[in-house]
Amino acid sequence: MTRIFSGAQPTGNLHLGNYLGAIRNWVRLQKEHDDCIFCVVDQHAITVWQDPQDLTRATRELTAAYIAAGIDPVKSILFNQSMVPAHAQLAWVFNCVARIGWLNRMTQFKDKAGKNRENASVGLYVYPNLMAADILVYKATHVPVGEDQKQHLELTRDIAIKFNNDFGAEIFPVPEPLILGEATRVMSLRDGSKKMSKSDPSDYSRLNMTDDADTIAQKLRKAKTDPEPLPETVDGLAGRPEADNLVTIFAAMSDRTRADVLAEVGGIQFSDFKQRLTDLMVSVLGPINAEMKRLLADPGEIDRVLRDGARRANAVAEPILEEVHRAVGFYRP
Repeated sequence: MTRIFSGAQPTGNLHLGNYLGAIRNWVRLQKEHDDCIFCVVDQHAITVWQDPQDLTRATRELTAAYIAAGIDPVKSILFNQSMVPAHAQLAWVFNCVARIGWLNRMTQFKDKAGKNRENASVGLYVYPNLMAADILVYKATHVPVGEDQKQHLELTRDIAIKFNNDFGAEIFPVPEPLILGEATRVMSLRDGSKKMSKSDPSDYSRLNMTDDADTIAQKLRKAKTDPEPLPETVDGLAGRPEADNLVTIFAAMSDRTRADVLAEVGGIQFSDFKQRLTDLMVSVLGPINAEMKRLLADPGEIDRVLRDGARRANAVAEPILEEVHRAVGFYRP
């Protein structure tokens, strides 16, 4: 059996990196596999403080983006994490299985907590254990991840192996990573050495999934480049991070390799290339943008999808959690 699980945090400002690095790949996996579970991980979102109203709004917005991009909530299971208690219940068991030394090696905690580690929430420190529970509470076998999440999936694999060994029960599969596509890491439009991020103070650093055609065109016109024309081979992108980023985005959006793109556009000026990229972006993101607006105008439809998804997710997770409880020795009189 192959079961796919993945999720994203509802923290607002959905951008091109979220689409190319995750959501678009999930749509493709859904076509290839009959057993896919996609989650809005709202419990992960509160590892840093969130305005409650913003969190509610962002949860609906992310759900709308999933559906608008092509996630079928009938074929796949789509829900928000906090509606399925088994995630948090299994995470506690994994808090008692994972080792402090394992969590101390998690680079993302160090990056997010920075120099103020003593004031970071406990949740930010232990959330990789919750991420492991998200995956393993469904016995997922494959997880599409970006490069920055590979370390957390390695932890999930370690937890699965240790749990099975500690309790002498082959309950959990050891999930495999799926890293797909040309653009698993989309960079800022203002600085090709930095990842495209919703937290960047400049909105011109990213293309948002809610941007209209005029905004997309304006942002791409202002995207940082260099004075040289586009090279004709991938080797010519070395040392040119902004050029590399725009070519990578074009390749991913058109389902081609960078080499194929450069064979077509090598030698042209960036002004011409940016216009081609704008036309491509609008053709792909325009329909998604329109469908998101339609869905967000009717939150009742989004809520219905999330309720139904939670019901189906609970039906899968609860028997697996009970299996864990029996293995651990929790008494059920």
